[in-house]
Formats: sequence, C-alpha cells, structure tokens
Amino acid sequence: MTTQRQRTGNRLASPATQPAVKKYPAAQFPIQREIRRLEDELNAFNERMAELEDDGHRGHAMDVLKANAIDFARRIDELRCVLIESAPKAPDVKSSPRVSK
Repeated sequence: MTTQRQRTGNRLASPATQPAVKKYPAAQFPIQREIRRLEDELNAFNERMAELEDDGHRGHAMDVLKANAIDFARRIDELRCVLIESAPKAPDVKSSPRVSK
C-alpha cells in the first residue's frame, strides 16, 4: 500500500501554520512578491525531490536539488528578516521620560 505525503509548501509546517505571505497584495509589497516567487520555486524543488525519492533515486541529482532548495530557503529567510527589520516599531514607553506636574 502506498501513502500520500505532502508535496508542496513548507514541508515542516502543518497547514494551519503555513506562512500567510499570499494574503497581502503583491503590488504594494515587492519583497513579498519576491518571497512568493522563491517559495513557488522551493515548492517545485520539493515536489521534484519527492518524485525522485519515490522512484528510489539517491544520486548526485538529489544532492543538487537539496542544495538548491536550501539556498532558496535561506534567501526566503533573509527577505523575511528584511521585512521584520523594516517594520515600524512602537515607541518604547520605558525610555521616554515622564514629566510630573
């Protein structure tokens, strides 16, 4: 008996915890458009690796696909860090002096 496994998306995240990148309009956020493109390519690599694993391949092609998938994941993480670092921050209440009257 064969079993079906998840072949797209983040293979470590459950469907409830998938990143919500696609809910924002790409025209307003070019970094998110790039993240979406990289995620699509990463999904394609993951699908191809799953197909090759199912066929029993364990050679150089698998190593190349895994290296490329890791590179795409690293680039996605870097872009997400840019989004977090560039997000407006709330003012720090503790550091602002209060004036008593």
